[in-house]
Amino acid sequence: MLISRRTSWSLRGIALLYLLLLLVLPLGVVFGRTFEHGFSTAWGWMTTPAAISAFWLTVLVAVIAVPLNTIFGVGCALVLVRGRARGRAILDALIDLPFVVSPVIVGLALILVYGQTGWFGKWFTDHGVRIIYAAPGIVLATIFVSLPFVVREVAPVLIEVGDEQEQAAATLGASSWQTFWRVTLPSIRWGVAYGVVLTTARALGEIGAVLIVSSNVAGQTQTLPLLVLARSDQIGSGAITSAYAAATELAVMSLVVLLAMTLLGRGRDSS
Repeated sequence: MLISRRTSWSLRGIALLYLLLLLVLPLGVVFGRTFEHGFSTAWGWMTTPAAISAFWLTVLVAVIAVPLNTIFGVGCALVLVRGRARGRAILDALIDLPFVVSPVIVGLALILVYGQTGWFGKWFTDHGVRIIYAAPGIVLATIFVSLPFVVREVAPVLIEVGDEQEQAAATLGASSWQTFWRVTLPSIRWGVAYGVVLTTARALGEIGAVLIVSSNVAGQTQTLPLLVLARSDQIGSGAITSAYAAATELAVMSLVVLLAMTLLGRGRDSS
């Protein structure tokens, strides 16, 4: 179906206006309110002990969750696309569970399983390991909610490239590991990269499940999203500025992830 030039420009204008109202304008307000009292004031709120601790905890959670989900995602995608075992349909459905289940329910489920009175919580507590209301619980919640992204990015790529090259490598005497590292992984690298970027973005911004399993104590179990929430509930002249300062930190981290995705897209188009 052919679209006239006037219709094309109208659709572009509507799309740009939509993005301006829902994305650019709110982001501009966040940056504007952050620095309305000067850079030094905003920087002071960004470098408080609570803010620094929240920043590094957020980074630590992402550093743990993203590689684990990447390894699982690639392996699961191979099972779904290349595997012949029974139960793949069930596994395929379970992968999408984090998309359809509320993060709050995820947090409550983790408490039922790993809490002090949960199925496995007492065993961990008896051995000196605290999961819920501690950093391990935050990591588990983040892993769960960001689990599907690598799988859903890699699986279509595996289907598209087919398995002819892998079969040829096996015919020439390559082992399974050699085939994976030299044939399979290079062919799916862009899918893996996109999955990693999306997983990172979700890990950095998750708040629902993390709020349930975290004690939300400043300097201990408070991530950047939780810090924004805590500061927004405070009363005082600097409360709003402090909340916007923490939100700006989170926004900058998200923009870095967006920039990485853009660069990856250009690299994929040029390759």
